[in-house]
Amino acid sequence: MNLDYVLKIPWDNSQCTNYHNPNSPSTGKTSCCQTLLSLYGVAFSQHLKKTSLFQLPDLPSSISCLQDFQSKLTSLSLPSNLTNYCFTPSQFVIAPNICASIQSTQDWSKKLGNSTALDSCKPDLTDLTSCDACVAAGFRVQTDLISIDGNKSHSTDCFYFTVLYAAGIVNDFGPESLGSVTCIFGLSISSSNKGSARKRRSSIIFGLIGACVAVFVMCGLLGLYLWWNRKCRKKNGVGGEEELGSRPRRPTTVSIWYKIQELEKATDGFSPKNFIGRGGFGLVYKGTLADGTVVAVKKIIESDIEGNAEFCNEVEIISNLKHRNLVPLRGCCVAENGGLGDSERYLVYDYMPNGNLDNHLFPIGSNGNLVLSWPQRKSIILDVAKGLVYLHYGVKPAIYHRDIKATNILLDGEFRARVADFGLAKQSREGQSHLTTRVAGTHGYLAPEYALYGQLTEKSDVYSFGVVVLEIMCGRKALDLSSGSPRSFLITDWAWSLVKAGKIEKVLDASLMNGGDSSNANPKGIMERFVHVGILCAHVMVALRPTIVDALKMLEGDIEVPTIPDRPTPLGHPSFYRGDNNTFSISPALSALQLHSGDMLR
Repeated sequence: MNLDYVLKIPWDNSQCTNYHNPNSPSTGKTSCCQTLLSLYGVAFSQHLKKTSLFQLPDLPSSISCLQDFQSKLTSLSLPSNLTNYCFTPSQFVIAPNICASIQSTQDWSKKLGNSTALDSCKPDLTDLTSCDACVAAGFRVQTDLISIDGNKSHSTDCFYFTVLYAAGIVNDFGPESLGSVTCIFGLSISSSNKGSARKRRSSIIFGLIGACVAVFVMCGLLGLYLWWNRKCRKKNGVGGEEELGSRPRRPTTVSIWYKIQELEKATDGFSPKNFIGRGGFGLVYKGTLADGTVVAVKKIIESDIEGNAEFCNEVEIISNLKHRNLVPLRGCCVAENGGLGDSERYLVYDYMPNGNLDNHLFPIGSNGNLVLSWPQRKSIILDVAKGLVYLHYGVKPAIYHRDIKATNILLDGEFRARVADFGLAKQSREGQSHLTTRVAGTHGYLAPEYALYGQLTEKSDVYSFGVVVLEIMCGRKALDLSSGSPRSFLITDWAWSLVKAGKIEKVLDASLMNGGDSSNANPKGIMERFVHVGILCAHVMVALRPTIVDALKMLEGDIEVPTIPDRPTPLGHPSFYRGDNNTFSISPALSALQLHSGDMLR
């Protein structure tokens, strides 16, 4: 196999740079080894394309190739024994019992046919939409292979074969293309990679010359602009906002940097008549820009972000997130507050004409909101799941939302769901415990391990997603502390107890059971599956929740929903106590198991 690409592709080798000790924490080893496996996979995709074989013919070949791979890594100043730590030569040798007895592309075609869902991996995968479709197709084909194989322990091997086939056979641009490397193999790209420096030397020289010329030109233009701007400001007596030079660094990728005057004009001075509601961390106003575009302007009044520089960095992160099921950011604004030294911060989003999900599930008075039909509810649940899949797996490092709830799910003109307020969430960092000093979120939606211990993981968002699924399917709020009820109501316990008692029809919203959707194929069976997935996602124990990827597969029927496990009794049973001394009681049906404080984190 030709492994020269290891020195050409600017892959991020920071995970492996200081990995010398085989007894170091497993998380470091796992991150490095996973990166190396993905990098090594590029060669196997090339090998598959040339020979039609998914793996190497014998053990000596595998040993030789690993030695060659290690020599390339060593030339990048990486530890000289990485391949020994991460791999065993036998794992890359062809065998009949790895995944559905597939050894070659001919076997693949016999099992799956010449055309599969992976055909969506043909185009340039640097496009996020194409990449998203390709990744989803990969999971579907993996499921098909596992079904053919019949042994779920081969799921990792089947996914590995799927990756090799997508990059080596399907993609039109080949395994070494940027799209294949970043999307199919999931490698991070580092612009400072030393291995590609030699090849880029001549182009860098010419680039530096061009850059120097450009710098001189830009300096001249900037000087003229500052002179002209200062002259105009003195002439017109304009004050208020700071000049660009004294303002914190602007985001480089945000679409528009608005002036405060534009936003004040768009919202009629943030008039109460344009007030939409209170979103996470701020107040939201409807506005109409000068070009007639309707937007939602969020005035930030509280957040974890300190200082304008950090705010601009956060805006850069939001601006890079592009997905059909996320609310798109149009721009931002930082304005001085009357010379008091404080800054006012604003985010400008596309306006969602159908408001938020909570308004349609639980309308207040006769506000004209129609009852959501089953197809609409199904579409909304799948849309939210896809948005979370993108936040958890579509960007690196992953983003954990922390506050998934019905009011943070907005509906566009076609009633397609878009996740909002993800912009002020914190990105995860590999190797960290994800413990946070400030718990952000809403009672009723918060995962127990996050609410009690501040432990934030992707499964924390999965719990909140499960609660939202149950709200949509049941038509009841996640948490009801109203005095009219003899016991305070928690939807997760209520739904679980009814399902365990065989009364799932009492869980479903009455509007879904009136026969209006009888034209759909077995709607009740699909509805019940959605309820089961919601209960499973909102399980009190972390280990028993699926990932959001698996939850989406269950919802779409690609994999079976496992048996709903028992739920341990929450801490403080039979009741929790809030600060106002109102009793928060838990269903007595949950008294069978006892939950120790540490179990919740498992």
